[in-house]
Amino acid sequence: MDQASDQTQHEVLFFSLLYSVATAVFGGAIARQLLKQELQMDLRSAFILLLLFIGESVCFVALPGYSGLSLFSVACLLSYCTLPSSGLLPVQEKAILITGCDSGFGQALAKYLDKMGFTVYAGVLHLDGPGAEDLKANGSNRLTVLQLDVTSSDQIAKTFAKIKAELKNKGLWGVVNNAGILEFIADAELLSMNIYKRCMEVNYFGAVEVTKMFLPLLRQAKGRLVNISSIAGSIPLPWLAAYGASKAALSMFSSVLRQELAIWGIKVAIVQPGGFKTGIFGTTDHWNNQHKQIVQQLSPDVKTDYGENYIISFKEKYAKWQATLPEDLRPVLKDISIALRAKNPKTLYTPGKAAFLLPVIVNNLPTCLSDFIIHQFFASGQGVVPDGVKETES
Repeated sequence: MDQASDQTQHEVLFFSLLYSVATAVFGGAIARQLLKQELQMDLRSAFILLLLFIGESVCFVALPGYSGLSLFSVACLLSYCTLPSSGLLPVQEKAILITGCDSGFGQALAKYLDKMGFTVYAGVLHLDGPGAEDLKANGSNRLTVLQLDVTSSDQIAKTFAKIKAELKNKGLWGVVNNAGILEFIADAELLSMNIYKRCMEVNYFGAVEVTKMFLPLLRQAKGRLVNISSIAGSIPLPWLAAYGASKAALSMFSSVLRQELAIWGIKVAIVQPGGFKTGIFGTTDHWNNQHKQIVQQLSPDVKTDYGENYIISFKEKYAKWQATLPEDLRPVLKDISIALRAKNPKTLYTPGKAAFLLPVIVNNLPTCLSDFIIHQFFASGQGVVPDGVKETES
């Protein structure tokens, strides 16, 4: 009996020693990253380390022997790979192409990266527009404004030839596919096919063609591809069918490229912002014009079922959304710059409160409950329903 007890104690001490060695190796690796300032210690990092600490005790007690030790070792390795890195690369002599710099994220990002010291090629739709003129007036000599409609193969090819000639053999460090359009918010049935096609043409096919054209220069520099998607591309949001579908396609394209381009040393990141006040909503005149076109293309049955008052209500939604969206774009700019500079960038960045909260709701709650919450979030205080629904309720 005493011999068996002694053997058990020896095994406990032996495995305690092995657990201590595994913990020391993991701790030493973390300490090394901290000393080199390559580890970002934030709430997420603290949560991962806390789970690992709890997991060590669980493995030791619930899975005695080599099985528990193996599981704990694998958990240490996965945690080490998951912890966010803060190691940032120097910006000197790194060139970035950004599309959609007429306004919003693109224009703000061009200025932001220019001040950081990057060589910036800012593609704009309107070379003589106010956004382009602002960049020309306020940018440094490192910032070049280029005519670049991402739906024009000819303009994409000309931009590629110019940048390749200027960079010579250095390659292009980064491409930020930011150009995007929303067109109109309305029920999927109400949106015209032209809106669906236009969103795909700009938000998806434009980004794909720009990416394909510039990949040889990215490969030369072993650089970065950063695609600006949207929270609407990862979860279903009412009235954003055309826009959300195009951004979902962009996100999937980006994820596939991340796997395929890894062997070339090119890193791919997706940025999915929550709602921010940018130029993507367009002007009031644009909204009114889109509304008229939508009404004109509706069949008599659909127009009767929904009713004019319901369709008009989307102009009110537009105004309310614009008023509530935050104007501070710095969270988005910071995440994009980190994706371009980090030695080991994350695959997905989600700046903005909605970009974090809404996926948690949709991915973790029962569908009936998440649909109810999303509807309340978007339709709160709306009070307008289609005429056909009113007739059914009465």
